[in-house]
Amino acid sequence: MFKPKTNLILGAVLSATVALTANTAGAETLRLLTWGGYAPEKVVDMFKAETGIDVEVTNSNNEEMISKLRATGGAGFDLAQPSQDRITSAQAEYDIYKPIDLSKIDTSLMIGSMLEGTKKNTMFDGKVYGVPHVWGTSALTVNTTKAPDVKDYLDLCNPKYAGKVSYRMKRPTLIAFAFSMGMDPFAAYNDKAKYQQILDKVQAKLIECKPNVKAYWTGGDALINLIRSDEIVAAMAWDGSGWKVNAEKPEVKTIAPTAGALGWIDTFALPKKTKAEDAAYKWINFVMQPKIAAMITEAAGNFTAAKDGDKYVTEAKRKVYQETFPPAAIDNIKWYPPVPAGLEDMEGKVMDRVQAAR
Repeated sequence: MFKPKTNLILGAVLSATVALTANTAGAETLRLLTWGGYAPEKVVDMFKAETGIDVEVTNSNNEEMISKLRATGGAGFDLAQPSQDRITSAQAEYDIYKPIDLSKIDTSLMIGSMLEGTKKNTMFDGKVYGVPHVWGTSALTVNTTKAPDVKDYLDLCNPKYAGKVSYRMKRPTLIAFAFSMGMDPFAAYNDKAKYQQILDKVQAKLIECKPNVKAYWTGGDALINLIRSDEIVAAMAWDGSGWKVNAEKPEVKTIAPTAGALGWIDTFALPKKTKAEDAAYKWINFVMQPKIAAMITEAAGNFTAAKDGDKYVTEAKRKVYQETFPPAAIDNIKWYPPVPAGLEDMEGKVMDRVQAAR
């Protein structure tokens, strides 16, 4: 008497299980290889709610991204986020990426100058391999009360600030001073003789500037402490350093140098053997929406290339960002291109000579 009912129930349960299994098996997953903070859990949840696509996040860095994709020939991930200056060399040597189909991206969501700069710097064999996402700069951190006339990198060498400035003894400083001296080091990247001539001039200027340097900073926290204590009044630094101190010392500001801040961009790039390419493009278009972009800024601490993304961050963060980077300053950012082999060795010798000079 009860057997037919039991069979009916078992049949219903079996059907439901099969349907659930089928749906689970058919659920799409985007395997994202990215940096910490670039895919906040809330954003991932919102993306899944809108698209039905799961996102599997693996945090990494430039070196690890290349290593992972090289080991698999571009497999294992569907979307990666290498820095723009780390794509073409890896592609030339390891063939781990595939070109971006710009027709599948809503490029109107992106700041035009950042998009064009990234396209140029990720161009390989005539094809674009990256579009911009998160970015930041090396600029000036200035106590505007104590050093009101510091507007460009060379101003750090003004004798009136002897013993009161700081910058790193790293390649960005060499490049920044070159631009401030009216030269274009990036244009000389493929001409080592010309690049060496630029380095020689920068070396002479940095040796001349040594009496002004309180310390060559190596860590952001140490630099911030020098600024807080007024031991230094101006520095070449990451943009976030000045913004952080500004919260407690409003006179300390991040300033985009006249010669242009030096900018890095972490991109979106497609691994060669992506299995979820459509999902990758959906993710790009989703996170570049201004309100979503603002959520990523709050999580990562850096702004994105999304137009109007600054409108939806906290008021304090929006204020310092807009003060530092009006549209003209953004368009004047000098974006790092890929570094040809051998240049960093040349730069290293210059930095050694500067540090050894008396």
